[in-house]
Amino acid sequence: MTSFPSDKKLSARESRVIGALLGVHAGDSLGATVEFKSHRQIASRYPNGLRQIIGGGPFNWSAGHATDDTDMTRGTLLAYRDWTRGDDIARLAGDYFLKWEDGDWPDRVMGSYPDDMGDATSRGLGVYRKSRDPDHAGAGQGSAGNGSLMRCIPTALFQPDSDRLISESIRISKITHNDFRCTTSCAVYNTIVAELIKGAIPAHAVMSGEAVGLRLENMRPGEVSQAVKMGKELKVTDMAQRGPPPEMKGGASGYVLESLTIAIAAVLDERSFEDVLVDVVRIGNDTDTNAAVAGGLLGARDGESCIPQDWKSKLQFGKEFEDVALEMMRK
Repeated sequence: MTSFPSDKKLSARESRVIGALLGVHAGDSLGATVEFKSHRQIASRYPNGLRQIIGGGPFNWSAGHATDDTDMTRGTLLAYRDWTRGDDIARLAGDYFLKWEDGDWPDRVMGSYPDDMGDATSRGLGVYRKSRDPDHAGAGQGSAGNGSLMRCIPTALFQPDSDRLISESIRISKITHNDFRCTTSCAVYNTIVAELIKGAIPAHAVMSGEAVGLRLENMRPGEVSQAVKMGKELKVTDMAQRGPPPEMKGGASGYVLESLTIAIAAVLDERSFEDVLVDVVRIGNDTDTNAAVAGGLLGARDGESCIPQDWKSKLQFGKEFEDVALEMMRK
């Protein structure tokens, strides 16, 4: 891997943008080791939490290797890098997702299938491959996994217009996850990230995201608003000690609203990036995606310097994420 992190001097905004991207990657790579393990199994193996990126897990990843969470975040990021006036950003992202699916990707044999891909993502990309229309793709209503939430953060970082941020979050989600809960969660999450990048305190950023969710729910609090509210009430430390609470009927196993709830609880936790993310992984089950989604918010809150250097040095796309982000911010 290329040496990382670099010695570039970063502004506060640049640090938060890069921190958001690396936060997704770090959470993904940390959680991949214990993906699908229950809270009890993780507590037995790592009583103080898993504190190193060591790889392994059900897909035998090398330390710091991207899973589908980071790979698809990369696809969204490169779409924003490539965008020029007149392009459809959602189509650019969708076409990168197809490249990823087809093996046209770093460290993959051309034509090889990804080691890890969610069912809804697979079905949604199958529809998109035929239609090439982001607005007429997706796995359908009722498929409310976290597979679009995990990859949506570049929109928050590189779309400065708040209305377009919401519409692009929704349309890029629709490529694979067109269920209302997924599209709205992406818009809420990206609004929170955008506010954090501006330097807003987490409580204010969450309030801004909550307002967007309520607006999309036609001012009648629905399931997404309830997920945000739950995130404001739950404590990551409690979930790390006891496992997913009874309110999480899916057990933190990949339901988009539960991943959103955990991420909001995480960003409102005043502890360090490392301590919070370690505890998110301790909750169990869909550990890589829950940690990726939470890691994006924590990185946007704290900046790249707060991510452990040993973690950063192992991330497969860490250097590329930094270089692409700086290229886009400094042109």
